[in-house]
Amino acid sequence: MHETERTLFFDFLPLDLGSVRGFKTRIHLYTVPGQVFYDASRKLILRGVDGIVFVADSQQDRMDANVEALDNLMDNLKEHGYDFQKIPYVLQLNKRDLPKILPAETLAKELRRKNEPMIEAIAFQGVGVFDTLKEIARQVLTELKQGG
Repeated sequence: MHETERTLFFDFLPLDLGSVRGFKTRIHLYTVPGQVFYDASRKLILRGVDGIVFVADSQQDRMDANVEALDNLMDNLKEHGYDFQKIPYVLQLNKRDLPKILPAETLAKELRRKNEPMIEAIAFQGVGVFDTLKEIARQVLTELKQGG
């Protein structure tokens, strides 16, 4: 564990979504920081994950950090034995309100990994947040219904 990573940092939000195939469904939503020095925290949270939202920063000068965090996610998924092609996954393009942002098409070209749903957002205003949550929940529940 790195010097900067003494405590596990994440936000946690439990959501009750009724039942699927007779089982009560509850979503535990965790958010983790993208900085590479939080790698151990992100690895720990990935254990047992059913779906992932990758939140990309739309700012031009954050593209390298986006790519680095995304590559790190792919490595961590592989390390945990997940097949990325099968896991429910959404790409959120955040901070769409800022001045020096890249066009959504450019971000898609650089960051999309499997033609996943892509949702534009301004998180601090709530724009796109519930659309993202609904989409990842839909994918996870579909996977559960299919017995995934």
